[in-house]
Amino acid sequence: MVAARARGHVGGRPTVATEEVIRAAGDLLPDPGRSITSIAQLLGVFPGTLYNHIPGLRELRAGAGPRQLEAPAK
Repeated sequence: MVAARARGHVGGRPTVATEEVIRAAGDLLPDPGRSITSIAQLLGVFPGTLYNHIPGLRELRAGAGPRQLEAPAK
C-alpha cells in the first residue's frame, strides 16, 4: 500500500457525495414536503450519505431553525 500511495493511488471506494450532490440536497432540504429519503432517491444516493455529509441535518429537519449548509471539509 505504501508503494501504491507513493505512485499516487489512493485506494478505497470513490465517494458519490460530490459537491454538486451536497449543494442540490441543500437546495431541496428547506421544502417541508420532501423527506430525506425522497431527496436521496432523487439524487441517486442513500439517505445515510446525506446524513454523513451534511452536518446537523437531523437538527435542521427537526425545525431547529434555518442554517447555512456547507460542503464537508476535505
